[in-house]
Amino acid sequence: MNNIPESLKNSTPPADLLNGRIILITGAAGGIGQAVATELAAHGASTILLDRDVAGLEQTYDQIVAAGHPEPALYPMDLQGAEPDDYTRLAATLADEYGQLDCLIHNAAQLGALTPFANYDNELWFRNMQANLNAPYLLTTACLGLLNASKDASIVFTSDAVGRKGKAYWGSYGVAKAGMEIFMQTLAEELESNTAIRVNSLDPGAVHTALRRIAYPAEDSSKLRSPADVTRAFLYLAGPESRGITGRQFTLEDML
Repeated sequence: MNNIPESLKNSTPPADLLNGRIILITGAAGGIGQAVATELAAHGASTILLDRDVAGLEQTYDQIVAAGHPEPALYPMDLQGAEPDDYTRLAATLADEYGQLDCLIHNAAQLGALTPFANYDNELWFRNMQANLNAPYLLTTACLGLLNASKDASIVFTSDAVGRKGKAYWGSYGVAKAGMEIFMQTLAEELESNTAIRVNSLDPGAVHTALRRIAYPAEDSSKLRSPADVTRAFLYLAGPESRGITGRQFTLEDML
């Protein structure tokens, strides 16, 4: 497959689309991550839910199990403070439990505050770089062996418009997202010719999430998409429908 369908919004994927697939998703305790994890499980995936918010992870778990979908695994982990050895241990645990990974979805993100660089806090810079750029790098490289064990693997980076064109006050969050885009493209080229791993990014646009509320506290959230509105695009990139597509910077509008 070289092109996406004309409209994913009007397509209905089969309920067993992801049967037998093992998918790890970060930021799965709420918002987009929770909605996507539930949608993936609804189509047969065995999901591994990673977040630092244990109560939120348990809520996602309960939603998936109550709906009769495959029981997920919970992996509490704080990407902000995790060290390289923590990612190595995670990969070793997944190797013991599953033997492979069919998809890795980087959804966790941290904003902090909208601040001009003239007044920027150095600690905020380092925290955002750790959560939004270093963590995806460390998790991806730790899991490459597991992804290589799959016959049809996908890595999906959740992006943002401010990582594709700089915007005032978005600071280290925007810079980290821009770095993530270059990481995605570089990785896609490195893996394209000799592996079955495809790598893409997706900007879901304005969605009613906690991060969006921090950025735009006075915004009328009733006019925003809900997390459930963006799950079809993630489902497409995670599953076999997107086989052969790699190195692409998608927006939700590309797919609807």
